Amino acid sequence: MKKNFVIFITLLLMMLTGCTINNSQSENNLPAESNTQSQLSSSEVSEKSETVNTQSTKSISRDDVNMDTILTKLDKNLLSNYDYSRLKNKNITLNVCNWGEYMAVNQDEYFDVNNEFEKLTGIKVNYKTFATNEELYSKLKSGGGDYDVVIPSDYMISKMIKEGLIQKLDYSNIPNFSYIDKKFVGLEYDPENEYSVPYTWGIVCIVYNKKMVKKEITGWCDLWDETNDNNILMFNNPRDAFGIALTYLGYSQNTENKKELEEAASTLKQQKNLVQAYVMDEIFDKIGGESSAIAPYYAGDVQTMIDENSNLDFCIPKEGTNKFVDAACIPTAAKNKEAAEMYINFLNEIQVAYANCDYLCYSTPHTGVYSLFDDEVKANPLRCPPDDYLNEKTEVFINLSDETNAYTQELWNQIKIEKSKSPWLVPAFLLISIALTFFLNIRRSRKKKQDIF
Repeated sequence: MKKNFVIFITLLLMMLTGCTINNSQSENNLPAESNTQSQLSSSEVSEKSETVNTQSTKSISRDDVNMDTILTKLDKNLLSNYDYSRLKNKNITLNVCNWGEYMAVNQDEYFDVNNEFEKLTGIKVNYKTFATNEELYSKLKSGGGDYDVVIPSDYMISKMIKEGLIQKLDYSNIPNFSYIDKKFVGLEYDPENEYSVPYTWGIVCIVYNKKMVKKEITGWCDLWDETNDNNILMFNNPRDAFGIALTYLGYSQNTENKKELEEAASTLKQQKNLVQAYVMDEIFDKIGGESSAIAPYYAGDVQTMIDENSNLDFCIPKEGTNKFVDAACIPTAAKNKEAAEMYINFLNEIQVAYANCDYLCYSTPHTGVYSLFDDEVKANPLRCPPDDYLNEKTEVFINLSDETNAYTQELWNQIKIEKSKSPWLVPAFLLISIALTFFLNIRRSRKKKQDIF
C-alpha cells in the first residue's frame, strides 16, 4: 500500500512538473510586446511575420481609402497601432542611404516619406543616395558611411552578413514585418530573415523601341541579333552582364563553374561588336531619347519609360531572368538602432509603402499594398509578374565566393579592353563628340547674345 502511494505521489509530481514546463514554453512563445528588446530566434521569424504585434497592423481595402488623396499627405487613420512618439525630443538624427530616385521624397504635390516621418516622430532624417551595391559596400567596409539604415540588394546583403557589416534586427520594433508576403521571407540571401526587411522587388527585362527594331523581340537572344547592330545597350557591370549571358546559354546565374563563366565571357565578346555602349542609368535617357533601340533594364524603370514614351515596349525574356530583392538593413556601426527600426516599420505602413510603390513602379512584397492595387496593375506583368514565370524562370543573385568574383572581374576586364571590330570606331566617335560639343557651344553663345540684346 505504501509503495503504491509513493508511486502515485511520484506520478503526480511528474505531471505537475510537465505542466509547469509546458506553461513556461507557451509563455516564451507569446508574441513580443512592442516595447521589449528581445530578439526573435532565427527559426521563429517566418512564423512571427503573421503573429508579432498583430494588433498593430490592420487590413485595408480600396473601399477604406480615399485613393484620390492617398499619394498627397499622410492619413494618420491609416497608420498601425505603433508608438511613433516615444523618441521625440531626444535630438536624434537618422542617417539613411538608399539608391538614387528610389523613394518618394522631394516631389512637388506628392507624398514625401522622410518629411512625414520627421513630423510624426520628431526624428530628423539625413538622406543620402548611392549608385551601386559595390559603392555602398565600400562605404560600409571603410567605416566612412556612418549610416543607420541602408537598402542594398539581395546578393550584397548576403556579403554584408558574411562580413559582419549589418546587424540582426529586433522584430518587436518592426511589427509591420507581418505585412511581408511569405514568398519574400527566408530567401537564400538571408535564410532566416534576421537581417533584412524586403523593400521592393522586380525582374530584369528588355525595353525596346518598336519603331527602331526590325524583328519581334522575344528574349536575350535579341541582344545578340545582328539586325540590332549598333543599337544595343548592355549593362556596364559584370554581375548583371554575366547573369544575362549565362541565362542566354542555359546556365545558372549563380554558377561558380569556370568553364561556364568562360563560355559566357566568350559570348559577351561576340556581342561586343554589336553593342553601342556599356551603360547603367544612362539606359533611361538613351532608350527614352531614341538614340538606342534595345537594352536590358529593371522592370520598374521600364514601366516609367513606357509611360513617358509611347514608342517603347517591353519583353520578359523567354530564357528566364534575374529576380532581385532590395531590403532595408541596419549597419553594425549604426548609432540609432531603435530609431532605425522605427523608420523601417514606417516604410511598411500601408500608405507609405503604397506611395513608394506608386512612385517607383516596382513590384511590392507588401500584402497591404497589393490589396490597394486595381485590376489593371495586378494584370501588368511589369508590376506583378506571373507566379509561374517567377517560379520556373527566375533566379535571385546570391553572394558568390571571392575566387569566383575575382575571376569574373578578370574576364570582364578582358571583354572591355578587347578591340572593337573597327580600329577607327573609337577615334571617329571622339571626333564626332568633339564636333558636337563645339557646335553646341556656338549655339549657346549665340543664344546668350540674343538674350542679352
